[in-house]
Amino acid sequence: QVQVVESGGGLVQPGGSLRLSCAASGSTSGVNSITWYRTVPGEERELVARISTDGATKYGDSVQRRFSISRDNVQTTAYLKMDNLKSEDSGIYYCRIIKWRYYWGKGCLVTVSS
Repeated sequence: QVQVVESGGGLVQPGGSLRLSCAASGSTSGVNSITWYRTVPGEERELVARISTDGATKYGDSVQRRFSISRDNVQTTAYLKMDNLKSEDSGIYYCRIIKWRYYWGKGCLVTVSS
């Protein structure tokens, strides 16, 4: 089993920055890609960013050139650096880890507001 915990959310003003962390624990050997999603009430879940074990990354169109995903050397923690935040970036951010199946965290709230 793999446990997934997100952290780093909070309230930030437009134009500000936040860094989210996604930490995997438990049976973490063999963890594959790590992906951040976000949800907003009334809208579909949106892919924010993904990073594979070889470092390849993918970003959602709305966050290109503003967000950056990385992961640590032991491959068990991923970071999402969010710059130039906009009000439409507000939502609950979830981390999903793949190791033979999907493991999800409980999410963390990001609110971008003045």
